[in-house]
Amino acid sequence: MVAPTAAQVFAIVDSMDLDALAELYADDGSLVFANRPALIGPAEIREGVGCFYDTIAGLKHTILAEWTFGADTVIELTVTYRRHDGGEVTIPVATMWHVDHTGKFDSYRVYFDLSPVYA
Repeated sequence: MVAPTAAQVFAIVDSMDLDALAELYADDGSLVFANRPALIGPAEIREGVGCFYDTIAGLKHTILAEWTFGADTVIELTVTYRRHDGGEVTIPVATMWHVDHTGKFDSYRVYFDLSPVYA
């Protein structure tokens, strides 16, 4: 198992490359985004994240701490979101993921409050 590092994952997320992002997930992988229902599988994850990307102009993750225990990783970070009106908002975020035996995400959870991005 060769799991991606947080730096590799967030470089893909920040690039807003939906195809590269979807490739990180196992066929039955799930993405839980804040308090939203889980997105299941690369196609649904690609579509759901694409809808979110449409609401922002860009984003940049800054990793504060990363802990990996076997197949599980926990990351503390901040994310700066660029809004379509030109403004920027930085919020605290916690992310946790688990990779399967192939190194792909089978569970990925993001905890944050996005309301400041849209205020």
